[in-house]
Amino acid sequence: MVVGSNESAASGARSVTILGSTGSIGTNTIDLIENGEGCYRIAALTAHQSAETLVEQARRLKPEIAVIADPAKYSALKEGLAGTDIEIAAGPEALVEAAQRPSDFVMAGIVGYAGLAPTLAAVRRGVTVGLANKECLVCAGDIVMAEVEQANGTLLPVDSEHSAIFQVFEFDQAHTVSRVILTASGGPFLNRARVELTNVTPAQAVAHPNWDMGAKISVDSATMMNKGLEVIEAHHLFPVEDEKIEIVVHPQSVIHSMVEYVDGSVLAQLGTPDMRTPIAYALGWPSRISSPSAKIDFMAAGDLTFQAPDDEKFPAIRLARTALEAGGSMPVTLNAANEIAVRAFLDGEIGFLDITDVIDATLDNSSNTALDSLDTVVAMDIEGRRLATEQVKRISNSEFNGLRSAVSQ
Repeated sequence: MVVGSNESAASGARSVTILGSTGSIGTNTIDLIENGEGCYRIAALTAHQSAETLVEQARRLKPEIAVIADPAKYSALKEGLAGTDIEIAAGPEALVEAAQRPSDFVMAGIVGYAGLAPTLAAVRRGVTVGLANKECLVCAGDIVMAEVEQANGTLLPVDSEHSAIFQVFEFDQAHTVSRVILTASGGPFLNRARVELTNVTPAQAVAHPNWDMGAKISVDSATMMNKGLEVIEAHHLFPVEDEKIEIVVHPQSVIHSMVEYVDGSVLAQLGTPDMRTPIAYALGWPSRISSPSAKIDFMAAGDLTFQAPDDEKFPAIRLARTALEAGGSMPVTLNAANEIAVRAFLDGEIGFLDITDVIDATLDNSSNTALDSLDTVVAMDIEGRRLATEQVKRISNSEFNGLRSAVSQ
């Protein structure tokens, strides 16, 4: 089940931990909290490397502790918070310790596999966790959901698509669901032919037409790997068969996802493309709170259009479904390879179309292992990254040699 307990906010200010406070999810969460008129207080803030932004946030919000994941940034954090009563810490273990500290609500907004350990630490406390990290469920969905149930906690999806489904999914009538439909904007290259994507630059790939997101998530949207990861996430969040989880491209990003029932009814959640809407839903659950998100002007919205995803142009969805069907460690390998490939693309080591080539080759060269513990997840993530790095080097060297040969001619 997605929801374990039915806890409501205690009287007085609700304490909040934000894992990844300087990213898109974190800053939007803070925006809502600061508009909450004293309904919330900050227990902990964490960031990866953005010490300057974390210092500014901490001085304004006065958390009990501020943590920077990169130990090299500790001095900057310490200097920036000198003269305050705020406790400071650094390193991956400090992230976990921050997640373990008492608070009523945890926003898990750390991007990528790095968010798994602190998110699990928060889940084990049995509190309400807003999950804005796809990779936690992609890599260790069975483990995470078992921990939620054991701790009698609450896991609320914050991805706009999964939040939309959660809001219209009748869990006590799950057997009447005929389809769960994830919508996709199609990203910045929806209307380009595959051959036109050969020379795409990182700047072009992160320029999402509708959403303001970080670089990694934006590239995932451009390759449509984000939808592949969301299919795996939905597999763990909602009690439906995998074949009932579908994707439809909806470029306007007004309908955030839908649930179809056996009587033909389709329930959808609509809103402007603003992450503060699903974040507000999680912060206020089981009630609703006000959000400064723009409201839909239906008269100005124009046409809402839909189309099938192009699996030939965007093979990432097929790769994700293959990994999900294989089970075991293959989704871990998929995620590890994607993170390595996206980073290599952003660093200029490989081309845009090489991203899915790296993932495909990594999956082909990986052995499938049963995930019986978190240690196994960690081991398979390391192995997946090693194999993907080899593929990046192979492609990078091949492209370099090809360019050198062309120049010599």
